[in-house]
Amino acid sequence: MPKMKTNSSAKKRFSLTGTGKIKRNNAYKSHILTKMSTKRKRALGNASIVSDADSGNVKRMLCIGK
Repeated sequence: MPKMKTNSSAKKRFSLTGTGKIKRNNAYKSHILTKMSTKRKRALGNASIVSDADSGNVKRMLCIGK
């Protein structure tokens, strides 16, 4: 059987934490930031954890697990 290919866009967007959770960056931080509060922009700079509902799809794209 051929090997599974990792999704190239997913490997650029997601990374694993030490405990096996999937880390992601937040959206809405690229342009038209004048209407957004400073507190909101600062919070969007921090990484988030992928939700449990989406983690299965992301793991499949990253070829993690079975």
